[in-house]
Amino acid sequence: MNIENSKAQLRKGILEFCVLALLTEGEAYPSDLLTSLKESELLVVEGTLYPLLNRLKNAGLLNYRWEESKSGPPRKYYALTEQGHTFYTELSVSWGELREAVEAILKKNKSNLKK
Repeated sequence: MNIENSKAQLRKGILEFCVLALLTEGEAYPSDLLTSLKESELLVVEGTLYPLLNRLKNAGLLNYRWEESKSGPPRKYYALTEQGHTFYTELSVSWGELREAVEAILKKNKSNLKK
């Protein structure tokens, strides 16, 4: 089994949640989202982010607005909709429960390894 593939799948699975979390802080331009994700060591490329933003928009979780740019083409800024905020809140609860369950398993496993 390829460890890099497994790591990529873990990152991919959590990316939607992370993008929604970043947008709870307010609207954002996709390159700002990419920068924040990369700073958090969640390596993402534009080819992954843009389809995700489109899926979230089509699901009614995001909307966007265009803003004219002085240095190039207009920019699209994304923001959470009311439904997006609700969805993020529900995911946050699920994430907390999942994190606790995984940590309990890892703690138990670590204890068993010491025996």
